[in-house]
Amino acid sequence: MSHKPYKGAAGGWGALASTAKHIMKSENVAKNIRNLLKTNQDHGFDCPGCAWGEKGNKATFRFCENGAKAVNWEASAKRVDSQFFAQHSVAWLAKQSDYFLEYQGRLAEPVVYQPGSDHYQAISWDEAFQLIAKHLHQLESPDQAEFYTSGRASNEAAFLYQLFVRRYGSNNFPDCSNMCHEASGHALNASIGVGKGTVTIEDFELADAIFLFGQNPGTNHPRMLETLAHATQRGAKVVAFNNLKERGLERFANPQKPREMLSGGASPTTSHYYTPKLGGDMAAVRGVVKILLDRHHQALLHGESVFDQAFIEQHTEGLASYLIEVEQTHWDFIEQQSGLTKAQLESVADIYQQSERVIIAWAMGITQHKHSVATINEITNLQLLFGQVGKDGAGLCPVRGHSNVQGDRTMGINEKPSAELLASIEQVFGFTPPRKPGHNVVQALEAMLKGSSKVFIGLGGNILAAAPDTQLVEQALANCELTVSIATKLNRTHVNPGKYSLILPCLGRTDVDMQASGPQKVTVEDSFSMVHASQGLVDESRHNMRSEPAIIAGMANAVLGASPVEWLAYIDNYDRIRDDIERTIPGFEHFNQRLQHPGGFYLCNSARKRLWNTASAKAQFISHALPEDVVPASIRELSDNRIFILQTLRSHDQYNTTIYGFEDRYRGIYNERKVLLLNAQDIADLGMKDGDWVDIESLWPDQQQRKVQAFRLIAYDIPRGNAAAYFPEANPLVPLASKGDFSDTPTSKSVAVVLTPCSAPPIELR
Repeated sequence: MSHKPYKGAAGGWGALASTAKHIMKSENVAKNIRNLLKTNQDHGFDCPGCAWGEKGNKATFRFCENGAKAVNWEASAKRVDSQFFAQHSVAWLAKQSDYFLEYQGRLAEPVVYQPGSDHYQAISWDEAFQLIAKHLHQLESPDQAEFYTSGRASNEAAFLYQLFVRRYGSNNFPDCSNMCHEASGHALNASIGVGKGTVTIEDFELADAIFLFGQNPGTNHPRMLETLAHATQRGAKVVAFNNLKERGLERFANPQKPREMLSGGASPTTSHYYTPKLGGDMAAVRGVVKILLDRHHQALLHGESVFDQAFIEQHTEGLASYLIEVEQTHWDFIEQQSGLTKAQLESVADIYQQSERVIIAWAMGITQHKHSVATINEITNLQLLFGQVGKDGAGLCPVRGHSNVQGDRTMGINEKPSAELLASIEQVFGFTPPRKPGHNVVQALEAMLKGSSKVFIGLGGNILAAAPDTQLVEQALANCELTVSIATKLNRTHVNPGKYSLILPCLGRTDVDMQASGPQKVTVEDSFSMVHASQGLVDESRHNMRSEPAIIAGMANAVLGASPVEWLAYIDNYDRIRDDIERTIPGFEHFNQRLQHPGGFYLCNSARKRLWNTASAKAQFISHALPEDVVPASIRELSDNRIFILQTLRSHDQYNTTIYGFEDRYRGIYNERKVLLLNAQDIADLGMKDGDWVDIESLWPDQQQRKVQAFRLIAYDIPRGNAAAYFPEANPLVPLASKGDFSDTPTSKSVAVVLTPCSAPPIELR
């Protein structure tokens, strides 16, 4: 392991070198170069990475470094088939690293794990579907099955999946949204009547100020860096609030600009950078509002107004009670909880007040806390005070992770479906879907732990590596009578099977999906509600893979027969799926025709039009008191040792649970993932030094010990009392029962931990 602070800009030659390395590692060089030239292009395929949108202008390259990794990873020439599983037992595979498992290559044929054998064996598709039907039919209730979804599923697959499951009789749709942006959807629905952002990619060209909360675009959505760099170049203020100093939020060298590359230059991505304490963003926003409220009161004495009074009077309600809450919040509490001074927040208020058009964007640094919904309501309140919703160059922007996590929700992947969706399904398909709310991720895992849910089917994803409390999730999967994984590559969930287990290999975004009517395209929805087509290039016909829609249709046909539709007929031509989406989901009128437009089409939402789908038809100021403490007193009482607040995060060689390598270049960390980032003074106060090994134990009031061992300390620019470690390695520390108010999202950004010297430090070879 080595740690050497990175001096370069994000992007630049480092990004090009990393991209080249991963192209070579794929063992599929020529095809992958062709793939990259078609990534995010019209008549090409959508990047399987993040959900950042594309501007309408033409560009030869529309991929970033991490997008290139995702494409190369999926288009590997290596294959995992029944012969591979004959050579490697499940017990042996379970001891290997996450990187090792996925590096073995693409899954090439369906396999089954059965009691009495420690090996997966080949199974035909029809036999696999019949095994699923047998287990689902044996359940006492459809609600004893859990139907998980990853955000990489297409709109067509998601629509078929929710239709199949609701016809089967359940709303149990735990999905990756439950673990990331659930708080965004809940908060925005309550405040403005729609659970999506209100901006387009073009709005970033018009904004006078862009505020970024809790996100690291350099690693998680690198295409955003070009947008931010361009904003700063044209004079917009870009203000970052992030717990860590991240290179992508400082400067960026665009690999697509030869002059910048050859000169060694770089563009700033932010104009101002603040590092609040973990969980302190709500207090920071409250402080900004408090300053602006004082200025508003002063302006009123002169017959003027700081706030947008016309917007407030016409479009909102609840302001009076919110302003009372603001006035009653004391400055010493704001400064203590945010970790920022009043003077710092006054400078932020200056930028906000002087900007006619403001975008506020956020990601999981905001959404994975107990008070995440309250924080997003607070952000929305600030925007409503100034009428910064529903006008060009301004608005609210939750930055999604998975490439179609937003589209899945649009298609009905929701454990709490709207009455309108259910009524539409009943009208179009002639059956009455279940009304009772289903399980989210936490509820599903709790039901599996208790044994009340007996079947788990995963449409993509890797729930064991994605979910908190790893040991409990392992037990939950082991309790199941059947686990089913639809996937492109081997992962941690597959080697922790239920009593029976199926791995069903699916086509990826890069692959040609050939059906009876010819090659098919699917669609996705990005963070800006743009819907566009995706069509792969790589021919996988020699392998026994199927598309996600074909796998879902095969399951549905085996379980339900040809009811309420002829499931298998959908697969001949995906236009038929889109025709039924058009009939069922608002906003998809003339779906197939509109897909012919270059770049796809925009699903405008009501809030952007200043139409508020709330009970009163007005946007809501929603009041919350600041939390008494990010770590409640009941947790602090569990230890006499010093308590740190830990967040889990990605490395740069990682996308969600997929580990591409062991290089976290922008943080200067190489060849090690079991690391703990800590303030240098905190390390000294512990009587330790940079490079020492520690054990980490989290605190929670139950009988479960949550401890990970042998993590290496790295001195980093992070507020005192805070810590950071990579997931999934640190996921065992996140209690399943520690979840966000209103959202049930695991609190992976606010885990109370104590540190002790490592009980068994690794032996280092010199």
